[in-house]
Amino acid sequence: MIRNLLRRLAGPAPTLPPLDPGMSLRDTVMRGWFNRETGELFTNFPVGPDDVVADIGCGDGGHARFCASMGARVILADIDPVALEEATKRVAAEPACPGYESHLTDSHPLPIASGSVSRVICTDVIEHVDAPEHLMAELARIGKPGALYLIACPAPGSEDIQKRLAAASYFEKPNHLRIISPGELDRYVTDAGLTVEGRYSFGFYWSIWWALFWAAGVPFDRPEHPLLESWARTWQILLDQPNGPAVKHALDDLQPKTQMVIARKG
Repeated sequence: MIRNLLRRLAGPAPTLPPLDPGMSLRDTVMRGWFNRETGELFTNFPVGPDDVVADIGCGDGGHARFCASMGARVILADIDPVALEEATKRVAAEPACPGYESHLTDSHPLPIASGSVSRVICTDVIEHVDAPEHLMAELARIGKPGALYLIACPAPGSEDIQKRLAAASYFEKPNHLRIISPGELDRYVTDAGLTVEGRYSFGFYWSIWWALFWAAGVPFDRPEHPLLESWARTWQILLDQPNGPAVKHALDDLQPKTQMVIARKG
């Protein structure tokens, strides 16, 4: 009897929506990335046709491609030749881009003229290098007076989870060499002569995704598993709720994957 009553109260099983392959991009945009209406790569980091943008550690070029689509000239730099080639193709395909250049480099030093760029992007690099202060000095050197900087690295809470779950190689060269606290990130930036204008965090979805990735035991190049798909679907359902964005932003603040500062060169 009780079982039948509970079944009636529960009603029919809900039909799950199909998994949107663009869900993670949607999550990113909701936090302030890739805002085409305002021309901002991220909140308070506008990019336009008057800018020269250097993306140091550009990876596959997602950030650089957005900047190119806003009409900025783009300088790409990365230590990985495969990633650099992919980034270059993506930037070259943007009709609005007035020009670009690519450099295969370890950033020590950067093959970019002093005082030549107005926007500097460096995400998920500083935790990899032997001497963060040397990297920051190079980033400061290439910026014009008034240049804006977007500097990001993993948040310590997320990295503490990885410390307990990830393969040992995760914290070995050439991967992450250090866990950086918010105060340390500020110090690297200000010691290079830059002024911090804003502090941000995001990526709760990815903080949990990586914990589940290690549990799933799948290879890096094929992260396919019911556990990961289930998490993506759960997050998508959350974002679809009327109060989903508020929950997302609270979790992004409390357990982010990434911490970031926007700074300016005086």
